[in-house]
Amino acid sequence: MKEVMEAYGELCKIRISAFSALSATTGFVLAASGVKPQLLILAFGIFLLACGSGALNQYQERDTDALMERTRARPLPSGRILPRRALRFSLMLILAGSSFLLLTGSLPALALGLSAVLWYNGVYTLLKRKTAFAVVPGALIGAIPPAIGWVAGGGRPEDPRLLVLCFFFFMWQIPHFWLFALNHGDEYGNAGLPSLTAVFSRPQLQRIVFTWVAATSVSSLFLFAGGTIRNPVLIVLILALSAWLFWNGAKLLKDRRDEFICPFAFRRINVYMFIVMVSLTLDRLWGGS
Repeated sequence: MKEVMEAYGELCKIRISAFSALSATTGFVLAASGVKPQLLILAFGIFLLACGSGALNQYQERDTDALMERTRARPLPSGRILPRRALRFSLMLILAGSSFLLLTGSLPALALGLSAVLWYNGVYTLLKRKTAFAVVPGALIGAIPPAIGWVAGGGRPEDPRLLVLCFFFFMWQIPHFWLFALNHGDEYGNAGLPSLTAVFSRPQLQRIVFTWVAATSVSSLFLFAGGTIRNPVLIVLILALSAWLFWNGAKLLKDRRDEFICPFAFRRINVYMFIVMVSLTLDRLWGGS
């Protein structure tokens, strides 16, 4: 039983799904300027929806996953879960997540949630087979969960602060995707998928990724200009974090190893976003609105 539960947990991409729920929570707290009862329903709904989308993605990519060292041990390629069961499970999770979003009383939140599934599983997953640059349109996925939280929290869709928030999440998502792809570029190529490492030379990739990391750190400044965050202590914290991220991104330019491997940068850009989300949430809970 333990092995079965672990396999299904792996199928759901639990950590990524939890991150999506946290970003939606951030959007909700910013719009509602605090915590309301429907926040828990929203977070759980987003978590289930993201789990279902992740499981469906693994069903869609089970054949190519079997060709890559990094993914061949996943539940479907390894045979721990049958494809038809994975498909049923993913659809059940998507239905359950959608139901919870409906319970929040926000139809726009439900519409955005379903659009995220459609974009991830119907657009991005297919684009990965066509182009190495699928990460750019795919980055829109990162901007949707905070928007879901925002509208569920009573925020207006046309509010400039929402645009600033979504732009920041979009900017973060691109280097997040690129760093992940760069760490496993050869595996993508061996599996017959378009790879960035086959398009650009190593120095070119280093400069491009640094540019995106730097742009992400600079984009945090829009959070202040838009009034999304106002607490002076937290502003200083985010500025320091952004400088720290920029400095870590600059390390990529000095990497002279034979292979382009940058797991440290991938981990740190995720830590950066996690702390920024917590800071944005605390700003509202501390009365920063």
